[in-house]
Formats: sequence, structure tokens, C-alpha cells
Amino acid sequence: MNSELLIWAALCLPLLIAIGIAVTGAFSNVREGVTLVGATALFGVVIALAMKVAGGEVPELYVGQAAPGLDFAFKLEPLGALFALVASGLWIVNSFYSIGYMRGNRERNQTRFYICFAIAIFGAMGVAMSANLFTLFVFYEVLTLSTYPLVAHKGDAAAKRGGRIYLLTLLGTSIGLFLMAVMWTWALAGQNLDFVQGGLLAGRNLDPAVASALLILFAFGIGKAALMPFHFWLPNAMVAPTPVSALLHAV
Repeated sequence: MNSELLIWAALCLPLLIAIGIAVTGAFSNVREGVTLVGATALFGVVIALAMKVAGGEVPELYVGQAAPGLDFAFKLEPLGALFALVASGLWIVNSFYSIGYMRGNRERNQTRFYICFAIAIFGAMGVAMSANLFTLFVFYEVLTLSTYPLVAHKGDAAAKRGGRIYLLTLLGTSIGLFLMAVMWTWALAGQNLDFVQGGLLAGRNLDPAVASALLILFAFGIGKAALMPFHFWLPNAMVAPTPVSALLHAV
């Protein structure tokens, strides 16, 4: 299978699995079988991509353009391949644990849990394979939105509060800081957001104050990094089921 098809497979499989889980939700054994088989299939696809990267190839996929300089494009390099391997491998292990956890605790809304988990893995694959800052931002938001129902899964007052703090903090930092940094970089780089060796702004003789401001915006805009003072969402999010906590810490 060529590299483009493998990237398509890595991106589409989690969504197809989410649909399969929704369709088979009334049959718990089938639903969980779909989750396990799908997670294993995704890991196999990611291994195939990682082998291509290890062989010196750079798998790429261009999907389309939202606006000038804002492309939906994907590229897998060694660091991204490592992240994709960790995320997809974690899904298999976490799925086994989730089945016992959800059944043992007689959790409600189990189908929704597995669907949102699959969509979160879709977001993680997109982040790992992003070829530019625009694609990275979009999939970062997918990851945030899909994990909110997981954090608030239990539905009690503590879970709702934890989910609300999680969502508001991560959306606030990503839209207020991360998106601002992306737009500023887009303007400084001549309407270009593609990841390149040495950095997008290499050789542009930026004012040190501008460079420092961009660094701060990017660092604090990634709210999942839980840098102070945007770290308070983390203990509140631990009301989530244990498999979700594993996802949040690992991905």
C-alpha cells in the first residue's frame, strides 16, 4: 500500500470504528469487538507508516485548501511517527482495560464513551501527522472537543464541573493564545504555515520581542501542557474514568 493510502487509512479508521461502535451499541460484545479489532488494525497501519519513515521515506498527503496558505495536509516524520505509535498502541491496551472497567463499574453511556475515545484517537492521529500549523490547530481542537464528554462521563456534579473547567481552559488557551500565534506566524511567514527544517521563521531576522511573544503564545496556548497558571484543569479532570485519565496523561 502506498504512503498516501496508509495516511488515509490512519485518519479514517478511527472514524469508521466510531461509526461501527454507534451501529453496534446495543450489542456490547460486538461493540467491544469492533473497538479491539479496529484499534489493532490502526496500530498495524501506523507500524507500516513508521517502517516507511524508518526507511527514509516521508509519507505525505494533501487534502485541500481552506484559504490561501491554509492547507489541510499531512506529513509523517520520525517524531510524529513515534507519537502515532504511542497513541495507537495505547488505544489497544486502554481498550482491554476499558472493557473491564466499564463493565465492572456498570458505567452508563458506554457506547458514547467508546465513540468519543475513537474520535479522540482520530484527533491524535491528525496531530501526529500534521504537515502545517493550520492542520495541527484543527486536530488539536478535535482532540479537545472529543475528550470533553469523556471527562464529564460520570454525569454527576463533580464530573460536570471538571468537564466545564477542562473545556473552558483548553478552548480559552487554544483560541485566545494558540490561534493568535498561528495567525501571527502566518502573517510573518508570508502566508505560509508548512513545517520546514529549521522552522517557519528561520532567517527572517525577527525582533527579539516578537520572537519572545510568539514563544509565550505557543507555549501557553497548548493548554494540555498544563503550564502554570493554566494547570488547574488537570486535577479537576481526574474525575474522569481511569481509562480517560490515561489518555489525557499520555496523549
